[in-house]
Amino acid sequence: MKKKRIYLLFGGMIMSVFLGFSQNDPNAQSQSNIQQYTPSKLIGKGQWDLKWFNNLYTQTESTFSDGTEPRQTFFTSTLEAYTGVGENKRWNVGAIFEFRSNVVADRGALQVFQFDGETGTARSGFTSFAPSVKFVPIASVSNFSIQSSFFIPLVDNETEEGVFLDQNGYIWQNRFFYDHTFPGGKWQLFTELNSELSFGDKDKSFANNSLNLTPGVFLSYFPSSKFTVLALAQHSQRLDLGNDFTQNFTALGGGLKYQLTNALNVEALYTNFVRGENTGLGETFNIGLRAIF
Repeated sequence: MKKKRIYLLFGGMIMSVFLGFSQNDPNAQSQSNIQQYTPSKLIGKGQWDLKWFNNLYTQTESTFSDGTEPRQTFFTSTLEAYTGVGENKRWNVGAIFEFRSNVVADRGALQVFQFDGETGTARSGFTSFAPSVKFVPIASVSNFSIQSSFFIPLVDNETEEGVFLDQNGYIWQNRFFYDHTFPGGKWQLFTELNSELSFGDKDKSFANNSLNLTPGVFLSYFPSSKFTVLALAQHSQRLDLGNDFTQNFTALGGGLKYQLTNALNVEALYTNFVRGENTGLGETFNIGLRAIF
């Protein structure tokens, strides 16, 4: 019964995103959504922005030991929904929902999609949700925006039978976005600083009472208005605010985006953790759909 509920909820998420196929903006401009609507740009009043993003992280190495380790795989599926409010494209309100499925003990990476909950090797479920707001703080700089979200945990125990699922603590996340399109429109630079303040009982989560800072740089090239290839670099640094744990890693990668319809685009990304401290050294495979209508 629990598994059926999960499938029904996932089905609803998929249907919500694919509504974008039937929504074509009659006033669409020459630029596609992947050119206009970077995360820095906000939508207008009455518009909707739906994003379904899936991240699969898998590792057989870490900084905690030498050589290979039994494989661990962590899958996160995130649904974001925003709508525009006001007349000047300066405020969007919405919510974020996260579902996770993790497998350990050298199980295959794709076994995260079995959702079997096998004791000692697998866990899955909806783990958090967050009310969220996006805003443009400076009216004359529309390509600089902030996304502020407050994540509320839905897990009772961070780890059960040796299987980690998600943080058991509150997270106040603030993401600062800025983009710049170079003359000619073929190249675009996007930058982000993600800050996550985790707080709560430090005995319930490794991350509680810490601040995680993650700057990132994304360089995109547009062979056409509907297609882009990109390269990215990110660094994450967890600062100790009373939990006696620090952590950092650096990841490099790349990907592509394609505009399927006036409303819907698809993206695929790959990243590799090239270094770190107190962290795994794995790789991520990501795919997402975004509909703006």
